[in-house]
Amino acid sequence: MAGRAHGAVMGTAHHTANPTWAEELLDQLRPNGRDPHRVVAWLAAAVAADVCLAEADGTPLAGRPVPADPALTADLATGRIAAAALEDHGRHLRLLRVTLPQRARAAVLTVARAAPFDRRAADIVTHTAGVLELLLRAHETAAAGRRLEQAASDLRLAILQLLMVEDTVSARRVAAGLWPGLLDTETACVYVAECRPEQRDRLAEACLDATGERALVVRCPAMDGHVIVVVPGETAADELRSLVDGRPGTFLGGSTRQSLARTATAYGQAVSALAVARFRSDRAALYAERTRPERLMDPGPLRDWTRTVLRPLDGLAHHVRAELLATTRLGLEFTAVNTAKVLGVSRNTVRARMDRVEGLLGADFSDLAGRAAVHLALNTQAGLGGTVHDPAAAGRTGLGDLLSGPAVRTWAHALLARLDADGRDLRGTLRAWIAAGGNAERAARRLGVHAQTVREHVRAAEPVLERQLLAAGSDLYEVVLAHLALGDLPEPALRTADRNNTDSAVHG
Repeated sequence: MAGRAHGAVMGTAHHTANPTWAEELLDQLRPNGRDPHRVVAWLAAAVAADVCLAEADGTPLAGRPVPADPALTADLATGRIAAAALEDHGRHLRLLRVTLPQRARAAVLTVARAAPFDRRAADIVTHTAGVLELLLRAHETAAAGRRLEQAASDLRLAILQLLMVEDTVSARRVAAGLWPGLLDTETACVYVAECRPEQRDRLAEACLDATGERALVVRCPAMDGHVIVVVPGETAADELRSLVDGRPGTFLGGSTRQSLARTATAYGQAVSALAVARFRSDRAALYAERTRPERLMDPGPLRDWTRTVLRPLDGLAHHVRAELLATTRLGLEFTAVNTAKVLGVSRNTVRARMDRVEGLLGADFSDLAGRAAVHLALNTQAGLGGTVHDPAAAGRTGLGDLLSGPAVRTWAHALLARLDADGRDLRGTLRAWIAAGGNAERAARRLGVHAQTVREHVRAAEPVLERQLLAAGSDLYEVVLAHLALGDLPEPALRTADRNNTDSAVHG
C-alpha cells in the first residue's frame, strides 16, 4: 500500500538526503530490494501521490487502487496508447503502460496527485515505470527458473520410480531428452546421503554439482533428510564420497554395483549401508557383501525352486508382473507408506499389489517365515538373468531342501550361537518373537514376560548378530532363514511348492 501519508515522510527524506531521485531509484535494483511493492511505495513518496500498478482487469499488483477511466485504462493495456496525462475532478493523473512478461500481457501504472506534474515528477514516473517493467521481467525469469528446476526434479524422480519397477527402457527414454547418455549403461551403484531435513536442498545441489550430469540425483520422497543418487560411472561415485568431508551431520551409504533392473535392490543395500555409516568415524559406508544364505545353497536347485515359487506370476502381462515384483520387493524391505512414496503411488496401491502377490503365491505375509521365503525367491529371481530353467526339476526342490545343506546349516548355527553367551536367553526370545510375526505382545504372552522385555531382548540381539531386526528387511529375513535351517521354526507353505517337500521337516 502506498499513498500520501507515507509520501510525506519519504518526501522530507528526499529533500534532506544527499542522493538524487535517480540514485534512490537505482537503489531499488539492489539485491536486497527488487520488490515492485517497494518501488511503488518509493514512487508515491517521491512525487507525493497515490500510486497503483494494476493489471488490465483492475487486479492490483502493487499500491492501492486509484480510480481512473476504464476505457482509457483499456486503451493502455491493449497497447493503443503508451501513456496518458489528464486532470480529473481536481486530480492530476499520469497513466503508463507497463509490459508484463507473461504472454504479452500489460499492466497500467496510475499516479494521481493534487499538484500538476512538473518536469521532475514526470521524469520520476516515466523512469519508475521502466524499472517496474525490468523488475517484473526479472521476477518472471526467476519464477520460470524455479519451475524448470522443479520440473527437472520431478523428472528425476519419475526416472527413479521407473527404475524401481524395472522399467529400464522407459527410464532411458525419459532420461535421454534432458540427460543424453546418462543411463547408457547396464549397471549402476545407488548412494543415499543423509542430513538434517532443512539442509537437504543444499545437499542435493552439492550432489548435482559434484556429479554433473553423470548421475541421477533425487530428493527422496519418503525420507525428508535423504538424497538418492544413482551413479552409472565410477568417477562421479568418488566425487560423491568426498561430499561427506566438512559436512557435520551428513552420512553416506552406498550399494554394490547392480544391474539397472535391480535398482530397488541397490537402494535397499544403500539404506542398509547408511545405517552402518552413522556409527563410523568417516560417516560413509559401502554395503558389505557378507556371506549370505543364498550363496551357500546349490545354485541349480535354488533357481528351480525360485522359478517354481514365482510361476503363478508368469501368466500376467509383462509390465504388470514387473510392477508386482518390484512393489513386493520394496514392500518386504520397507513400510507400505515409504514404499508408496518411493514408487509414487498410494499406500493402498502398495497393499493391493502385495495382497495380490500374496494370494497368487499362496504366501502369508503376516508370517515372517513366509515373508523371508518370498524375499529369498524375489532376490534370486532378480539375479537369474538368462539362466536356463530345467522343467523336469520344477517342484522337486522345497525350501527345506535348500536350507538343509551342510554349508547353510553351519552358517545358521554359527550365526545364532552368538546369542548363547548372553544369560537372558536372547535366542529363545528372538525365536518366539519371530514365530509371533514380530509382535512383541503376542511373543510376551507365549513366554510369560512383559512385552517391553521382549523388545529389549530383540534390541540386544541386533549388535550381537550385526543385523537390524526391528526394521523389517534383508537382515531380519536372514535371521529367519537361519532359524528355519536349524528347524527352530516351521517351514512356510507356498501354493506352488511340491506338497511332499512342503510337508517335509528340516532336519534338526
